[in-house]
Amino acid sequence: MTHRLPVRVYYEDTDMGGIVYHANYLKFIERARSAWVRDLGIDQNAMRERDGVIFAVRRIEADYLAPAKFDDALEVETRTVQVTGARLVMEQVVTRGAERLFQAVVTVVCVNEAGQVARLPANIRLQLH
Repeated sequence: MTHRLPVRVYYEDTDMGGIVYHANYLKFIERARSAWVRDLGIDQNAMRERDGVIFAVRRIEADYLAPAKFDDALEVETRTVQVTGARLVMEQVVTRGAERLFQAVVTVVCVNEAGQVARLPANIRLQLH
């Protein structure tokens, strides 16, 4: 399953040259992951309250391929690569039309209130496969 989120580049997303500032791609893909999880019916607030765990980014491997610019209409594609007992690996790609601008492999883990890695709740593992 591939989730798609449209993103518009606003002036605040750009640097002095009108090009998307590199850190903002991380914001775009974070928004896409949050929307994807919500669209799957996973309530992260309930997960924290009921299961005592939250998602935390463990690792991001990112490649900047081409610049996005002010007022571009982009799309962030998110797809699951791997789900284990405690880890979720996703590929996220930012495109402008058919052009790939940015790609990342993101590893997310569940952590408990003490900040220790915890197992993904079973119902969530099933939804992510």
